[in-house]
Amino acid sequence: MAPIDIEIKLKRADKIYKHGDTFAGVVCLSSKDKFSHQGITLTMNGSVSLQLSAKSVGLFEAFYNSLKPIELVSFSLEVQKAAKLPDGTTEIPFEFPLKAKPGQTLYETYHGVFVNIQYTLRCDMKRSAFSKDLNKTIEFIVEAQRAPLGGKPVDFTISPSSLENLRDRQKVPDFLVEGKIDVSTCSIVRPFTGELTVVRSEAPVKSIELQLVRVETCGCLEGYAKDATEIQNIQIAEGDVCRGLSIPLYMIFPRLFTCPTLTTDNFKVEFEVNVVIVLKTGDLITENFPIQLVRA
Repeated sequence: MAPIDIEIKLKRADKIYKHGDTFAGVVCLSSKDKFSHQGITLTMNGSVSLQLSAKSVGLFEAFYNSLKPIELVSFSLEVQKAAKLPDGTTEIPFEFPLKAKPGQTLYETYHGVFVNIQYTLRCDMKRSAFSKDLNKTIEFIVEAQRAPLGGKPVDFTISPSSLENLRDRQKVPDFLVEGKIDVSTCSIVRPFTGELTVVRSEAPVKSIELQLVRVETCGCLEGYAKDATEIQNIQIAEGDVCRGLSIPLYMIFPRLFTCPTLTTDNFKVEFEVNVVIVLKTGDLITENFPIQLVRA
């Protein structure tokens, strides 16, 4: 018997949806031979998966054992009852609204390390007792509702006296870096921008980098575990840059690996930007800037 191919085609090519949008498309069944099935069902799932880093497992054993996914969407629809289908391609249309479960919110799709927010649509086709059931799963993207964009420019100065956690400030070469971040509340669809100027540096500069960091927090009554991981690192200058020259800061927020800043009872997803200056002496100068992301 010829194999049967299942494909889920959504009307929106970009597969991007918001709460309340109409979810529509077709299930395509293809085979060179006619065949029968015992029913075709579509199941939509959306959940937040939480996990602890290796360093936190021993500290929060009770939390680790009770950690369960947070279900945001759970919907099932039978699109066709048991039937016999001809050879060739058969398209079965479907349409239904995208809604969260009562009491839940549709958070934006986000692929993190310790927090993962994912939405899928699965098609299951039941076969007879002597044939294997078939299924197909696709992921679609949910975007948060738009929010107003606020925030003000942030001016900063980096010098030996401004650095924290230094054991011996006398051993750090003298330097002065000035700059600004255009806005601390950033639109996720616009670049992060600003500028930086090396006013003076006793030691030659080797490199200047811009890092985007996610800070993921998972927790419950037993405690909270907070972990920071790097998303991307962009080199904005190389070599001993000219003193007094304005260097632009420019970074695109990567899709799926970032989302609007989230704060809930069980988890948080926050973001920071690090300006990292590497000196040829081996010294590493880092300045941290917490930022808030919104879909504006």
